[in-house]
Amino acid sequence: MKRREFLKMSTTAAGAAMTIYLPVGWTPARAAGKSKVGFSQCTTLEPWRVQFNKDIQAEAKNHPDIDLIITDGQDKTQKQVADCDNLIVQQVNVLLISPKESAGLTGVVEKAIDAKIPVIVLDRNVDTKRITQFIGGDNVAIGKAAGEHAVKLLGGPGKAAGNVVEIWGGMGTQPAHDRHDGFHAFTDKEPGIKNLLNNQSGDWKQDKAYDIMTTALRNNEKIDMVYGHNDPMAYGAYLAAKDAGRDKDIRFIIGIDGLPDEGVTWVSKGQLTATFLYATPGAEGLRQAAKLLKGEKLEPVITLPTMLITKENASEILKKNG
Repeated sequence: MKRREFLKMSTTAAGAAMTIYLPVGWTPARAAGKSKVGFSQCTTLEPWRVQFNKDIQAEAKNHPDIDLIITDGQDKTQKQVADCDNLIVQQVNVLLISPKESAGLTGVVEKAIDAKIPVIVLDRNVDTKRITQFIGGDNVAIGKAAGEHAVKLLGGPGKAAGNVVEIWGGMGTQPAHDRHDGFHAFTDKEPGIKNLLNNQSGDWKQDKAYDIMTTALRNNEKIDMVYGHNDPMAYGAYLAAKDAGRDKDIRFIIGIDGLPDEGVTWVSKGQLTATFLYATPGAEGLRQAAKLLKGEKLEPVITLPTMLITKENASEILKKNG
């Protein structure tokens, strides 16, 4: 691979618990039968979430002593809360959860802890320190890397100039705020960079980003860059620009996720300028649950690595993934 630039991540993810919290009276499962691990997924409407489930299911094959129960919140906080309540009733030995919203899932996470069920939170955190572990990417660092790359593409530090459209993920999720803050830590230093929109949420969805971009194109004669908080939204913006006959004018579109059949493919075709690998925490989450059930010590936070993907290395990544 000509270029594989792994980003250095901080030792803690934004908002993550700093200490391991285990419920009072909890002991590792030592029953002769299988241990039950519940995984509450917030949605399967997004391709990254589908890959998330595939990763945890693949890892489950390595743990025949674990019975993995997966639920789908169907992109609704109320449904995900009900799913978690059901897993608590089933007395799972460990609960894995990837919340749709931080605040909306906090109560049921604490309810699980009160029921003596350790909770490992994946990707998006909740608003309590009473969790056993957090596993995910450092979204602030990813946002900073995206901002640094954007400044470079728009002319370099001190010279960067252009009109930027930013399409947020879910406003109620910490990753969206972190990706925004990290990006602006670099771009706000450049007086020549102008932000055209105020906190427009695409809710991580391609079709919603398409609509946001369609409106932005109608209201702005000149757009130089789109920063999408994930690849589907960046691609939705690209499609809107293409349909308007303006995709050649918008030189740089950046996304985040790096799935081979989405972001990496779009970069290799020149439809996105860059993306950042954002690995799912599914496999690692189940590995950590297995360690916990064996009585092994966990780290309070596991931060997954990422890397910049451009046209220079996209084809080789695709070749590696078959």
